[in-house]
Parts: sequence; C-alpha cells; structure tokens
Amino acid sequence: MPRPKICRRVSSRPVHGFYKPQGVPLQDLKGVTLPVEGLEAIRLADAEGLEQETAARQMGISRPTFSRILSEARRQVARALSSGWAIRIEGGDYEVTPPDLPPQHKRGRQRECEGGFRCAE
Repeated sequence: MPRPKICRRVSSRPVHGFYKPQGVPLQDLKGVTLPVEGLEAIRLADAEGLEQETAARQMGISRPTFSRILSEARRQVARALSSGWAIRIEGGDYEVTPPDLPPQHKRGRQRECEGGFRCAE
C-alpha cells in the first residue's frame, strides 16, 4: 500500500488560472496543466530566490519532494513556452495556508486537500 499523499502548503490560490499566447484562438491551442503546488514551487525557488531546503520547509514537504515538484513544473512551463501552448493552472494536492500564520497553526489537524486527499498531519 503506498504512503498517503501529504498536502503541499501554498500561500495563496493563483491570481489567474490560464495563460495563452496572445492572438491565437483558444480552440487552436494545445496546452499543459500546471498543478498549483508546481506554481508555488516555481514562485518560491525562482521568483523569491529561496534555497530548496527553505522552500520545502515552507511548503511542508521534504527537499527531494520539492525538487521533483519543481523539476516537473519547470518542464511543463518550458514545454508550453517553447511550443506556443497554453498553460492551465489547476489541481494538485495542496492547501492554502497564509505565510504569516504561526507554525503551530499550520499543522496538527486533519483538513481536506484541494486534490481530494486528506492531509496527513
């Protein structure tokens, strides 16, 4: 039996859930889906410049898991940008936890993840 999925903590929901090349009709586009935790990993590592260990701690996951999420997210974004595809940001196994919430309130109770899994806490 596989280990239960652990929800990844994200600081907020995405501002927009869809990005596409300008001037291309939507029905003519292929696309990729980027999970919300993938966007959060890119934000923490690339936009915020955090070390992977620090970013992983902020998301409540191990560093190797963070590295896998980040690699897959970067791969999806690179494929979409280099191919002229749309990017849909949705789904995944995450919970929205404000970054200014004290650590003792971030864990310790069961919550439903956005992906439908129960958070293993």
